[in-house]
Amino acid sequence: MYELIILGGGPAGYNAAERAAAGGLSTLVIEERALGGVCLNEGCIPTKTLLYSAKIFDYAKHSEDYGVKLPNASIDHAAVVARKDKVVKQLVGGIGMKMKHGGITVVNAHAEIQGRNGDVFTVKAGDETYEGRRLLICTGSSAAVPPIPGLREGVTSGFVKTNREILDMTTVPKELAVIGGGVIGMEMASYFNSIGSKVTVIEMMDHIGGPTDSEIAAILLKNYRKKGVNFMLGAKVTGVGTNSVTCEYEGKTVEVSADCVLCAVGRRANTAGIGLENINVLTERGAIVTNECGRTNIGGVWAAGDVNGKSMLAHTAYREGEAAVNDMIGKKDAVNYDAIPAVIYTNPEVASVGETSDTVKAKGLDAKVESFTLRYSGRYVAENEGGDGIVKIIIDKAHRRVLGVHMIGTYASEIIYGAAMMVEKQMRVEDVRNFVFPHPTVCEVIREGMFGI
Repeated sequence: MYELIILGGGPAGYNAAERAAAGGLSTLVIEERALGGVCLNEGCIPTKTLLYSAKIFDYAKHSEDYGVKLPNASIDHAAVVARKDKVVKQLVGGIGMKMKHGGITVVNAHAEIQGRNGDVFTVKAGDETYEGRRLLICTGSSAAVPPIPGLREGVTSGFVKTNREILDMTTVPKELAVIGGGVIGMEMASYFNSIGSKVTVIEMMDHIGGPTDSEIAAILLKNYRKKGVNFMLGAKVTGVGTNSVTCEYEGKTVEVSADCVLCAVGRRANTAGIGLENINVLTERGAIVTNECGRTNIGGVWAAGDVNGKSMLAHTAYREGEAAVNDMIGKKDAVNYDAIPAVIYTNPEVASVGETSDTVKAKGLDAKVESFTLRYSGRYVAENEGGDGIVKIIIDKAHRRVLGVHMIGTYASEIIYGAAMMVEKQMRVEDVRNFVFPHPTVCEVIREGMFGI
């Protein structure tokens, strides 16, 4: 009998397991594939490994702009993929050791909830059955494959890749068609553009970057058009053939040739086949319904991570798992979904937190929006020849609290956590002005910007 059974060993699951074990709960983690989930095995970590290699290659190609001559720079994609596999193996092994040292039992099998008898839940994993007093469902998400003619057949044949398969390709496609201009689509478009593929991004919306602030998204679009990526915005994919993608674009039927297609149109929560119906867990649009501390409609059952469909980011999953465990052990906690940062690891990087100029208009908020060039930063100018990065700050006029911060440029991913704390703590412009930022850094533009609001 376990105090807690966790279904899924991704960011939500393994982090929650550590917190639960530290809190005195005997804990079982059941993971069907590999510890670390999508993030570590086929998402965050492998993509960042590839993108870092691409960034080094980009620097090498343009090194003369900085007075460094590196003739004949080249990239070995197969070697990059091999290094990615090494990084993933090392980190997955590290999680396994943490589970072992933490006294957490890990079972590698598909889990299915069998039912509930009083206060005890029964879960089947492989040929074994386990009992637990609490359940935490962290089964994650999978790539969505919409019912476009030929798309599923393309996945079966290997012509169409999802985020999982494209990371294992050891050859570089001459022509890559990317369906979807969100985070996954843009990051992979960035990588393959850098290493020599002719990339076409087909996006149904009139912008890239999903919910990214429109001004930031426009700068990202301009940068990648300059790099040679072809964008078809407002395009509807109508079919996938054996070496092409057909879409409706600007009132015409257009065929885009490709050696490979990446399907990056979003994620769906993994709620099917895990026995939710056996204990009547409520779902909406395929995701488990939870409150701000992860509780479901069934007592003793929590859910965290992509499976609840709220934020589908690894760092959100970490936080949700922690909040759920804290709730279990009687420690008051809740996730603030208004202060969760998001990053697109393109080159330049995009990072955002809080309200955008678009959402304040939609919500009718009385807000002030100001944009400031990163060229106010000496370090940014020193390291970015011709860079056009900006930081965008949004405050509410009545109280002068920071509602949102958005950046495109160097180190944005490393800076945004500070802005997230400003939003989380509802800091005022005057509060931020009193902070001392290190110099010379890119982040000090945020403080300088506060004097312009």
